[in-house]
Amino acid sequence: MSNVIRLSLAILSIAACSPVVAAGPSTQYFPRAGKPFSSAVRVGDFVYVSGATGYAADGTLPGDFVIQATNSMDAVAKELQLAGASMDDVYRCTIALTDMNNWDAFNTVYVKYFKKDRYPVRMSFGVTSLGGAAVEVQCEAHLQK
Repeated sequence: MSNVIRLSLAILSIAACSPVVAAGPSTQYFPRAGKPFSSAVRVGDFVYVSGATGYAADGTLPGDFVIQATNSMDAVAKELQLAGASMDDVYRCTIALTDMNNWDAFNTVYVKYFKKDRYPVRMSFGVTSLGGAAVEVQCEAHLQK
């Protein structure tokens, strides 16, 4: 048997015994009706929630900041639940406020959604406009095993 044939057979036998490379994590999309983006996307054990503003269930935007903040956080919790996660799984949030003077009022709402010893990391920033809304909340979660 020639060395070329032996080498070819050796390579084939090694390839046949090699473990199969696993595919990447599965991805699920949770489209937002009437919008060109998803409300949430789950990639394996991670869930990414799009920004949620303070609109009420009937589509109106309350004038009260605390109600908008509560609606935003409720919307995030709902999207997480659809993707199989909860607020306990959240590790990071980003908050946009049209008026940074609402920082303390937002915090009074925000802390109600998390355990005191498990607050996510967070970044908040001021923006000039959110299409009429006063606050937008975006969070990311990792499912606990």
